[in-house]
Amino acid sequence: MDTIINKSTISQELSCTDRSSHAMVAMAPAAGLVLASLAVVLATTLWKAAVHLVWRPYAVARAFQRQGIRGPAYRFFVGNNEEVMAMRAATADDVLDLGSHDIIARVMPQYKAWVASYGKIFLSWSGYTPSLCVGDHDMVKQILSNKTGLYAKPNPGPNFLALLGKGLVFSDGDDWARHRRIVHPAFTMDKLKMMTRTMAECAGDMVRPWEALAAASDGGVARVDDVGQQFVELTADVISHTAFGSSYREGKEVFMAQRELQYIAFSTMNNVRVPGLEYLPTKINLRRRQLTGKVRGTLMAIIRERQAAAKEAKGYGNDLLGLMLEANASAGAGGQKAAAISMDEIIDECKTFFFAGHDTTSHLLTWAIFLLGTHPEWQQKLREEVLRECGGTGTPLHGDALNKLKLTTMVLYETLRLYGAVIMIARETTADTELGGVKIPKGTTTMIPMAIMHRDEEVWGADAGEFKPDRFQNGVGRAAKHPSAMLAFSAGPRSCIGQDFAMLEAKATLAVILRRFEFEVAPEYVHAPAEFLTLQPKCGLPVLLKLLGQ
Repeated sequence: MDTIINKSTISQELSCTDRSSHAMVAMAPAAGLVLASLAVVLATTLWKAAVHLVWRPYAVARAFQRQGIRGPAYRFFVGNNEEVMAMRAATADDVLDLGSHDIIARVMPQYKAWVASYGKIFLSWSGYTPSLCVGDHDMVKQILSNKTGLYAKPNPGPNFLALLGKGLVFSDGDDWARHRRIVHPAFTMDKLKMMTRTMAECAGDMVRPWEALAAASDGGVARVDDVGQQFVELTADVISHTAFGSSYREGKEVFMAQRELQYIAFSTMNNVRVPGLEYLPTKINLRRRQLTGKVRGTLMAIIRERQAAAKEAKGYGNDLLGLMLEANASAGAGGQKAAAISMDEIIDECKTFFFAGHDTTSHLLTWAIFLLGTHPEWQQKLREEVLRECGGTGTPLHGDALNKLKLTTMVLYETLRLYGAVIMIARETTADTELGGVKIPKGTTTMIPMAIMHRDEEVWGADAGEFKPDRFQNGVGRAAKHPSAMLAFSAGPRSCIGQDFAMLEAKATLAVILRRFEFEVAPEYVHAPAEFLTLQPKCGLPVLLKLLGQ
């Protein structure tokens, strides 16, 4: 029996071994095929990486060199990012004289060095992406006036999209045209004039504590440690009221989330972008998603409330959101849904309202106060104009009166020229093209250095570095030798849709302050402009305000 069992067992084992051998022989071709496929995928990936990271940068640089355009050398993968960060770190502690407006060495040291070495048009590298600096006004006009989509907004990455959304700022082509049609009715001058009272009331709420401080002091002088922060809060209040009306408290919640998203966007601005990294569960990615969800949920609740009110024939409201929702409903009526924008797109426009509507205006006001505080003769001229056109403190401000403030307008434009919130405009070529005789390959980022161009003595004159609002006395188009030299609100069909809103809010705020105070920059102010997505004083702007009539 044992013999039988042993033979049977041996027979079974031999049989199993035989089957395993056959299975392994059968599996061998399949395993080889998988390995071969992986090898092909790996080889293809490495080849594509070599093309993008080695061969293409070399070919692009050579193509530009043959056209006489040079620039700093490309470094594998990181491009010029490391030297840019090193240059910025080296100038981070530099301080300007109070009367100097030469901010380029502080906020754009790499461009100052490269323009000096290579001229107004040169090639640099943002990671492995070629960036062509275009400092020629005619070439810039050609870029910004193009309507074919040849110069598109570059992909800003997930952090900037979370902050601004893909609204008017980042949309292109037909999407941009749809957005513009829906948003435009909210920014007509007639609609904006209706918001003047709200702007003035918010400014009045801001200065009331200043008046109390001044009245309580011996010399009638109030000290504000950082007037810029006060303006940030003011413009957030204004945009919350004018964009969301009765829902302004929820709007302020959006504002707080947007401020944190702005910090995230700035802190990652110079990172080399690697596709797919935004999906990893990193601390920044998780926080960005949490904040984005909060912003979307809050805005969606406000929108649904407006839609419910409209169904009850109460209307969408007369604020910016209500006017936009009404325009969108009209565009989508009669089976024309393709002309309307989605609720997510409405939310993206609200994000744009918040950032562009408060951040840029707050810095315009901050720098205007700095310039008026260091040029008392212009401060007095503006005060006299405000009292003449708008009346004294007890007279309500109206949009028509604010539009008559010619000197104030001149000062604001000169402020934007010297201290514009945005110092650079970027566009990406969507096809091979030629610009001003220069052949540019597809995928090149064209960089427009506005802050440098606003100081170009060939265009603005020998006094380009000085504060001289008189240059705008005949209008923006005649302020310089080139009619499109002023780029603070961009130019062409994609110029800033909110520029009238920003100017009206700035005029209303300055009128409220000028009617109540004389002011000067505090002695301890450190003049060190810095770029944190937008241009702002690095150490804040302390101001001394003397109550008029004291």
